[in-house]
Amino acid sequence: MGENWSAVLLVAVLTFLINIPFGYWRAKVRKLSKEWFLAVHLPVPLIVFFRILLGVNLNLYTLVVFVISFFVGQRVGILLNNLLREKIGETSKNLFGDLLRLVQNHGR
Repeated sequence: MGENWSAVLLVAVLTFLINIPFGYWRAKVRKLSKEWFLAVHLPVPLIVFFRILLGVNLNLYTLVVFVISFFVGQRVGILLNNLLREKIGETSKNLFGDLLRLVQNHGR
């Protein structure tokens, strides 16, 4: 357990944040479809890149931290989709576009 835990925490936070828009997208597609598969798996290479860039080894402890961060980020994205649907009506697959719609609607 000779990990640099500040680097592990940084990768975990990045993992969480990266997965929010992908979870948002995932909420709008049919489960196990091609798009669903992409929404779940496209963030992985980016997360691996950050892990390697920051010199974080993958072991049982870091794997658990990253897997939890991954799925919590995905879940937050799904919850945001549900929340925004209540605020703006039908949502798209794009978190950032829907947030912009929310801001525009709020300004009226």
